[in-house]
Amino acid sequence: MNRPILALLLAVPVLVAQPARSVAGEWAGAIQLPSAELKIAVSLAGDGSTWSGRISIPAQGAKDLPLGEVQVTGESVSFAMVGIPGDPRFKGVLGKDGRIEGQFSQGGQAFPFTLARGSAPAKIEAGAPQRDPKDRDLGFSGFNAVPLKGSVRAGGAHPYFAVMVAGSGLTDRDWSNPLIPVPSHGGRDLAAWFQAQGIGSLRYDKRFIGSKDPKLDISLDAQVGDIRAAMKAARLLPEAKGKKLLLVGHSEGALLSLLVGGEADAALLLAMPGSSMGKVILAQVKGQLDAAKAPAEVSALNLAYLESALEAIRKNQDLPQAAAGVAPGVVNLARVLTRPESRGFVRDLLDLDPWATAQRLPVPCAMVWGDRDIQTWKPEVMPADFKGTVIEIQAANHLFKRETRAKAGLSAPEAMSTYGDTTALADLSPLAAWLQGLK
Repeated sequence: MNRPILALLLAVPVLVAQPARSVAGEWAGAIQLPSAELKIAVSLAGDGSTWSGRISIPAQGAKDLPLGEVQVTGESVSFAMVGIPGDPRFKGVLGKDGRIEGQFSQGGQAFPFTLARGSAPAKIEAGAPQRDPKDRDLGFSGFNAVPLKGSVRAGGAHPYFAVMVAGSGLTDRDWSNPLIPVPSHGGRDLAAWFQAQGIGSLRYDKRFIGSKDPKLDISLDAQVGDIRAAMKAARLLPEAKGKKLLLVGHSEGALLSLLVGGEADAALLLAMPGSSMGKVILAQVKGQLDAAKAPAEVSALNLAYLESALEAIRKNQDLPQAAAGVAPGVVNLARVLTRPESRGFVRDLLDLDPWATAQRLPVPCAMVWGDRDIQTWKPEVMPADFKGTVIEIQAANHLFKRETRAKAGLSAPEAMSTYGDTTALADLSPLAAWLQGLK
């Protein structure tokens, strides 16, 4: 099961030629990101005809994730984290010094990596992520009885209780994601902030977190149904007794929350895409091309190809052939978006107008953005007839952590360096004021 903004890792052994020197065994090293060194450990196994592998990433709490497309030909070594957004791949060469050196690529970005013989220099803990002792675990049934897991945090005197919906991809209840190169639990941090405002909360893992079912229903109906199930479960909690329900969606989760926001008593939409998914995807890619100072003709070529891929999704057609000069990262993005198992979900969200949907909400609603967010941002022109509250948090990134650098020219890897646990939340006083006004 794969989808553009979520995926499970699959081990895909590949038949290859006998290598001149064996690369089987344990390797340890790092990917050199612009703002940090991301340590990795890789285990490769093969008998000269069939190869497989696993990777561990200590900073992300990932242990022994299966690799796919493992290929060893002569001195060349390559493997992929199949299904992860941005199509992460390693391509390297076994040098005379016994080290594997090459490039790690993901989402159009490329960074050097090096591996040397040996196990990981740091201990990698297996198992579930550490839970905050202030949380209690909860299990409940989602859409079509799919079991879901969540965490409940008690509140105080505030009249509302929050249900928190995470953003896109392999983002769990704590809003951790394997693509973030530093330990990051932004959702858990916001739950603690809500608690300080007197608001308890339920946050939950999306249905595909930890699932190995290739036939799992990940449709729009299923994911929206899970939100309804979470709200139903929240209303039965002792921590929510006598409380009204505040639906809190983040990023893609805000878009999904829009569709059921009227069934809560109030809606808080954090870092919501300011336009349809299709327009946001084009804007994000254009921003990356601009940050890379791509010539105008190169940008036009890449954006035109991406637009044609989006049109193919709308018409349920095959992906168009990319012309020479289209960046591999853009081609990979198009392939991920058009995967058959997730195509329906993408098509259903691709042209959803968030503002038209928000206008139909019959409950108090606030939309909040960070002014340094490079993933989703406040529209330059707001619809004149929007009746909700619009808040822009100063010096805040996509996870509402403090970001002091200028937004212009900030690359995705640079931006993610402040998504981590060591970065404090931005000043959320404007949001606190809105919450205090909820009756």
